[in-house]
Amino acid sequence: MHQQHDHSSLQTLLQQLAQSAAQPVQQACTMPPAAYTSEAFLSLEREAIFRAEWVCLGHAGQIAQPGDYFACELAGEPLLVIRGKEGQVQVLSNVCRHRANLIAQGTGNRQRLVCSYHAWSYDLGGRLLHAPLMEEAAARRTSRCDLPVFATELWQDFIFVNLDGQAAPLGPRLASFLPAIKNYDVLGRHHQFVGHEVWHTNWKCLVENFMEGYHLSAAHAKTLHAITPTALCRKIATPPGMTAYTAGYAPSVPERGPYPDALSPQERRYSVLFSVFPNLLVSVAPNVTLYLLVQPVDADQVAIKWGLTGTIADPQHPDVIRYRELCEDFNLEDRAQLEAVQQGLKSRHYHGGPLAPADFEGTVWDFHQYIAGRVLR
Repeated sequence: MHQQHDHSSLQTLLQQLAQSAAQPVQQACTMPPAAYTSEAFLSLEREAIFRAEWVCLGHAGQIAQPGDYFACELAGEPLLVIRGKEGQVQVLSNVCRHRANLIAQGTGNRQRLVCSYHAWSYDLGGRLLHAPLMEEAAARRTSRCDLPVFATELWQDFIFVNLDGQAAPLGPRLASFLPAIKNYDVLGRHHQFVGHEVWHTNWKCLVENFMEGYHLSAAHAKTLHAITPTALCRKIATPPGMTAYTAGYAPSVPERGPYPDALSPQERRYSVLFSVFPNLLVSVAPNVTLYLLVQPVDADQVAIKWGLTGTIADPQHPDVIRYRELCEDFNLEDRAQLEAVQQGLKSRHYHGGPLAPADFEGTVWDFHQYIAGRVLR
C-alpha cells in the first residue's frame, strides 16, 4: 500500500511539473515543492540525469601529473579519476574485479593500482596486470578482469563522465557559448584550491541559487552586494543544456587583476556565471574562477565540491587567500538561506511562486525546463 501511495504521489508530481514547464516564460514559476523533497523524484533524477548525462567530477588541475588520481562517487557508482602515463585523463571503475573491494580512497599518486584486499594490480588504464597465486586463471582472463572505463570528456579543463555511455559528445553542444568566456583564458588558469562540504538542502536549490542574481543584494548584503549588485545582472544567450548571466561590478569596485591581455574593457567589469547542467556551476572573473560541483546525497542533502583556479600560480598568495575567504563567507550566507528554504518547501501551505524577470531568474527557468525535459521523457 505504501509503495502504491509513493507511485501515485510521484505521478501527481510529474503531472504538476509538466503543467508548470508548459507555461509561457511570462508566467514562469518555481517547480512544484515536492520536486525538492521527494525521494521518489530523486531516484528518477539519478537514473534519468546523473546516470545518463555528462556529469562533472572535478578539474584537471587536481590531477596535474601522470599517476595523480582522486576517488569519488556518482549515483552510487565508485569512480577513480586518474591521469595516465601519457597525460590522458580517464574515469575508471574503482571496484576491484576480484571481490569488489574499493581500490583507492581520497587522492594521491600511483604508478599502478593495487587492491589492498588480495593485491590484484592494474595499470593506470585499468588493465589487469597481476592476480597473485592465480596465474592460470589470469592467463585465461578476458576483458572482464580489466577495470571498466567510462566515457570521459574534458571541457575547459573540467572533467566530465557519462556513466551509460549513450550521451552525445559534450564539446560540440557547448561550442556556441565559448565566445562568452574565450578572452578570460579559463584553460590557462592555475588550480588553487579544492574543498568538500555537505549542506542540508536539495541539490536543485543550490543550482538555482548559484545561477540567479536576484538574491545578491539581499542575501549577500555584507559580501557581494557592494561588488556585484542585483541591479547589474544580465542574462545571456546559451545553447541547450546550460544557462548563464553576467554579474556587473559596481562602479566603485577596482579592476580585478592580474587578468589576461585579451580582456576587453567591458569584460573587465563583470563576471560570467554559467551552469552546465546538471551539476557544474562556474563564476569566471577576470582573475579567478570559482566552481562548484553538486551531487544529491538524498532529497534533503547535497554534496558540494568547490574549488578555485586563477591567474596567480601560488595558492598561498595573499590575493588568493583573500578571495577564498570571501567565497567561504558568501557560501555560509547561501547555506543559511538554502537550509531554511528546505524547511519551507515542506510546508503544506507553500505551492510555489512566480519567478523574477529574465535578467534575474530567467536562468532558473532554463534549469526547470532542463529538469522537466529529462524526467518527463
